[in-house]
Amino acid sequence: MRNAAIAGLIFALAIGTACSQGGQAGPKGHLFIVGGGERDEPLMKRFVELAKGFGTGRIVVFTMASSVPLEVGPELVAEFRKYGVQDVVYYQLTRDEAMKADSAKILDGVSAIWFSGGDQALLTAALLDTPIHARMLELYAAGCLIGGTSAGAAVMSEVMITGDEKRTKNEDELWQTVEADNVVRVRGFGFVKNAIIDQHFLVRRRQNRLISLVLENPALLGAGIDESTAILVRTDGKWEILGESQVYVVDARKAVVTKASSNKLGAHGLALHLLLPGDVFDPVAGRAEGPSK
Repeated sequence: MRNAAIAGLIFALAIGTACSQGGQAGPKGHLFIVGGGERDEPLMKRFVELAKGFGTGRIVVFTMASSVPLEVGPELVAEFRKYGVQDVVYYQLTRDEAMKADSAKILDGVSAIWFSGGDQALLTAALLDTPIHARMLELYAAGCLIGGTSAGAAVMSEVMITGDEKRTKNEDELWQTVEADNVVRVRGFGFVKNAIIDQHFLVRRRQNRLISLVLENPALLGAGIDESTAILVRTDGKWEILGESQVYVVDARKAVVTKASSNKLGAHGLALHLLLPGDVFDPVAGRAEGPSK
């Protein structure tokens, strides 16, 4: 019964998120999605300033994606304290801990949540469909800031890239083709319903895997965020580009998608956008605006 109630709450909140990203009134919170790599002072100061608009000023960091959480956790706490955050704490939870009925109490009074980098599948394995997950969706709808980097970016979308390819096991040969049924995907946390998020994007040349997945899910945008760069999903649903590099957006919503007998994918009328810091992208209209908009 408890699991059914949690699932029902998550579904209801997810529907609200979906409506908001279709242009209707939606979440009062922001998403701060960093593509990995170094985070400079202006980027993180913007995160800290946004966090002040909700809650008590407390920031909760989840480190479950990391293979070295006992190193990453204190480092992130120190990073936030450097930017003036007094109340910041990190958690390395097991799924059993996250499934406890009172587990979401750790989010009481929170202003912002941050997901560390690492392996996104480890993070969702610990938190997906738990009371904490349900509470995070609720908090985002109410005005909480949700952020993360690298793996912590990938978990934001409902369709989540795991980083695995079905057909190629040799790392030197990964993502050399655009083809169907090759990119491994699972459920993410679902803060973003209208796009698939990829990270370390241009540095690691991940264009083929994102295009492949978008052509298989043409109703969704593909957002490839490079290192030291972020998408700020604003309360109006638009994406503001922050940081130092670029964001690559793939839009197949008006494309004609084709597939060869070899499983290779094609598309006629595919739209691509390469966004710079200061650009604002309207995901509903599929149009980039200047920084003054």
